[in-house]
Amino acid sequence: MAKLKNIIKQLSDSDYQSIHESLIENSAEKSAHLLKAMRERSLSDNKIMDELGVNTNAYYTLRSRLNQKIEEYLLQQMENPRTDLIKKVANINEVIFTKKKAIAIATLKKIEKELLDYDLPSELTIIYKTLRKLHINTPDHFSYSQLYNKHVAYMLAVDKAEELLAQYYKKYGEYALSREDTHKLELTLLADEMNNLCNLYESHRLYIYQSCLNIFHRLFVIEESFHDANMEPIEDILDKMQEILNSYYLDSIYHHLQLVYELLRLEYYNHYKVYRKAEDYYDGVNDAASTLLTNYSLHTYPAQFLISKIERAHRLSNEDTLYEENEMLFHDFECDMDDVPKYVTYVVYRALACYYAGRYNEAARWINNLLNEISLKKYPYAQLEVKAILALQYCLMNDYDLFNQLSNSIQRQVRLLGKENCESIVIFSKILKISVSDVKRDKYNKIQSLSEKFNRYDMKNFSPTMLIKMDENFINRLC
Repeated sequence: MAKLKNIIKQLSDSDYQSIHESLIENSAEKSAHLLKAMRERSLSDNKIMDELGVNTNAYYTLRSRLNQKIEEYLLQQMENPRTDLIKKVANINEVIFTKKKAIAIATLKKIEKELLDYDLPSELTIIYKTLRKLHINTPDHFSYSQLYNKHVAYMLAVDKAEELLAQYYKKYGEYALSREDTHKLELTLLADEMNNLCNLYESHRLYIYQSCLNIFHRLFVIEESFHDANMEPIEDILDKMQEILNSYYLDSIYHHLQLVYELLRLEYYNHYKVYRKAEDYYDGVNDAASTLLTNYSLHTYPAQFLISKIERAHRLSNEDTLYEENEMLFHDFECDMDDVPKYVTYVVYRALACYYAGRYNEAARWINNLLNEISLKKYPYAQLEVKAILALQYCLMNDYDLFNQLSNSIQRQVRLLGKENCESIVIFSKILKISVSDVKRDKYNKIQSLSEKFNRYDMKNFSPTMLIKMDENFINRLC
């Protein structure tokens, strides 16, 4: 919500009036009321909902539609140089057949300069192909042939970089769920391939793609030291990214990658526990959480934000607010089931939010649906973690039959994987068994002792049991 409020307050008076009048003309009185309330009055969300006479879900829908209307208006007001350039390139044949040669060449040279500035290799190949033909009777024919070949190679490099970025995040999801070292090695090889490719060219577009991969890789895969002298500091890379994004803010790709940049900033500050600065980026990313999960899997790993969201709730001790917030953020969201790592993380996140709200039946329903819809045999450690979270819900629901069945299944899987590879899950299972035990003597102290031991483990890859806050409240619930 904070992001929408900031956008509305930063609108010029003329833009604000135009949007407000447009909403009134289209019989969108509630949207107009919401716009005015956010612009001119300092009201809480609950107060605005009361005035509008809507519930939480309807309010989120109204807010989402208003945000869309404002974005559409602002995009219409912008003269997008990239779009204008592409239109010019599309009309090149008209120039060739209707203008004198000197004018045609001058026009092409002007478009060439603009395309170079915006780093658009595909369109540049058309320019150089045409200039090559126009100079067929001059020595410049060879020069333009070389430039054409160079930019064809560069165009293929940009395509390759985009493919490497998508493959990297697909592979990271598999690594997060599987914990296999071979996947970690593949991630490093993909990062090396991206660096080798991007280092061949002076290109701000390749630099952005390279940075989207490298920053995440350094934060979540190679676990580098903060003072690694062999690498450019991450904060310097982020500053350069911001400079590029600001310089070409009308570029449609960069416009959307601003969200990826904000996520990387957020995760960077979270990683090094600079939480005060992380808060500067949290609201913007959180407001766009649904969009992030839906549209950005080719450029980042959006499921990581859900994990960071729970960790933040732990720090602020407001885990119980996640459930109601999710009803707003994800009320019309449909997660892509083909993207298994993202889908599993999303469902477990929703289940944990239910757990912290005391809705154990709903949490169990989320996880059971997941286990029925998706086969996790390919990811045995992830399957074990998910089952452990489900076992916790059965324990708190006092459904001992289902708990015992699931507990036996977990034990069998632990034996197959090896106890030494599942130490935290073994402790987690012991805590639950003590909870359901008929022996009440010293139950609190036993669970407390095991909880302290469990909390000494670090979160590795996909480990939702580590997102269970084992504090006094947790112990009391189990006792």
